[in-house]
Order: sequence, then structure tokens, then C-alpha cells
Amino acid sequence: MSITLKNFVVFVTDLVKAKSFYADLLCLPVAGQSEMLIEFFPGAVTTLGVSLALNDDARSLVGRHTGITLKVENIVAVCEKLKTGGVHFVEPLESSPWGKMAVIQDFDGNMIALVDR
Repeated sequence: MSITLKNFVVFVTDLVKAKSFYADLLCLPVAGQSEMLIEFFPGAVTTLGVSLALNDDARSLVGRHTGITLKVENIVAVCEKLKTGGVHFVEPLESSPWGKMAVIQDFDGNMIALVDR
């Protein structure tokens, strides 16, 4: 038996705003889109899905820390672009012995960490 990880899903209330955040501001490559879901990272073994929260259980998951961390090249420039785009930083970009990190929120309040290593 073989089990692999397909994707992680972040629940949102507005797919148009989500696409603006994840595709336009974060520049994540879109793998596919339907009326209810946008999937990112084409060709990757594991993808990131952003899905409309259509039921009470999913709506309760909107606006929380997702536990997702994205590795970002040129994190300083990316964070400047995000600030200019109006993205809220829960934790500003900071340096530590292990690298740079920031925590941002999408338009629904879902938190995602950005790191450079």
C-alpha cells in the first residue's frame, strides 16, 4: 500500500480575493481553478489548495493560523511587495540565527509563515 500527501487546504470566504492574495501578491503559480477551489504549485507532489468555506465546519477554519510555511527567495523584496499590497503582517520580517521569517495574513485572516531557509 502506498500513501502520499496530495495537498493542504486553506478555507476562505471569497475566492476572487483569495486569488488576488495568493496568485497576484504572493505570486504562487496556479495549477488549476474551479468555482470553489484554486490549486497552486503545478507539477509539485504536494499542492496548496484555497477553497471556499461552504459549510459550518469549513467556515470555522477560516481566519486562523494554518501551520503552513512557505520558503521564499529574496524574502526582503517579497515582504516589501506584500506591505505595498496592503498585506497585514502578524509578525514582521525578523532575522534570527537560523534565517529570516515573517507571518502574514490573507484577506480572511488565515496566517502563513514565510521563511528564507
